[in-house]
Amino acid sequence: MIYIMNITLRQLQIFESVAKNLSYTRAAELLYLTQPAVSMQIKQLESEVAMPLFERMGKSLFLTEAGDELLIYARNISQQLNEVSEVLDELKGSQRGRLNIAVATTATSFSLKLLGEFYKRFPGANITLDVTNRASLLKHLENNTIDMVIMGQPPQGLDVEAESFMDNPLVVVAPKNHELAGKSNIPLKMLERETFIMREHGSGTRIAMERFFEESGYSISSVMEMSSNEAINQAVEAGLGLGIVSRDTLALKLALGHLQILDIESFPIMRHWYLVHRKGKRFTALMSAFKNLVQDEAEVLSHSDLEK
Repeated sequence: MIYIMNITLRQLQIFESVAKNLSYTRAAELLYLTQPAVSMQIKQLESEVAMPLFERMGKSLFLTEAGDELLIYARNISQQLNEVSEVLDELKGSQRGRLNIAVATTATSFSLKLLGEFYKRFPGANITLDVTNRASLLKHLENNTIDMVIMGQPPQGLDVEAESFMDNPLVVVAPKNHELAGKSNIPLKMLERETFIMREHGSGTRIAMERFFEESGYSISSVMEMSSNEAINQAVEAGLGLGIVSRDTLALKLALGHLQILDIESFPIMRHWYLVHRKGKRFTALMSAFKNLVQDEAEVLSHSDLEK
């Protein structure tokens, strides 16, 4: 006799929220439930699967091996339910579907322009945007918790499709009063004595920069790390060092004259922006519309400030 577990969709929803936040209290807040109600649903779910799904060590909550396995299925079920909702909206001729996008922090400025233009065309769309670092983008793709990702370097080893849609030049930026400002074709060797302010290890910009200097035979001896591109630009403006950043993060600073792009030999480091999603992902009409907007109009929309 085959035993069929009596698990409800509500229990899976609550379980997924607790697993994501590793907190009963936070899950209760997000789901507008009481903490005892969340605890009761998890206990019932654990009773149904006959195994603990969480374990507490000190004040921290962790998933058990069974919890890790159940989370994979819970996310797949949640994704399928979202797709059903979107399909039914399309069948009703609605433009009120969901669009879940995650973007690298470096891409914030032009991504907001793209989403702003998209929302003008589809005002009924329910848009969710997660601006985050590379590690979180990879996690989104691995767990299939997002429709599409805008990033600078597609991941290796994940079953994804990636299409480049725009150049992403990395430039060396300095405060306007720096001794190298205004000079032409500055040799790379002169950068070895400079302090560089850059993103954390693992970021797409950091990976590209380190690969460039390694291939060029030069090294940077003095490094200061910042957690965001805006922090880098502010630190450079304050005179703490030079930065290597995406040109797409500089429009406002350049327009105000606070920073200057240095004319360094072999720069800019030419990269590209990519639109990435899981291979075989079922696209709704709304997702296809956004993809077409990115491919057809990203260049014009994103560089409009630079041309003013």
